[in-house]
Amino acid sequence: MAKGYKSPKTQNPMGMMGQLQKIQEQMQQVQAQLAVETVTATAGGGVVKITMTGDQQCKAVEIAPEILEDIDIEMVQDLVLTAFNNALEASRQLAADRLGPLAGGLPNF
Repeated sequence: MAKGYKSPKTQNPMGMMGQLQKIQEQMQQVQAQLAVETVTATAGGGVVKITMTGDQQCKAVEIAPEILEDIDIEMVQDLVLTAFNNALEASRQLAADRLGPLAGGLPNF
């Protein structure tokens, strides 16, 4: 070998497996937390409210009684759909916020 040559460092496969196992355990913990954390989204100035968990399970749909006085079913459906999609997006963002830092700990192969 040439003078001053440094061989590339090789990663210890067992160390890498341990690191992956640790990250997997952390991900399982975060996923368990996401199952109980909730986000709430509204539509129509708060007349429709959707509550969803961080693992995208819809937990509650609330519709203010006053919106049902002059029932316009298409408007109610649009408000529920909008609130649901907003809650789903908030839930996905919550999951990304919680799981994102763990992805940074994955080794490069």
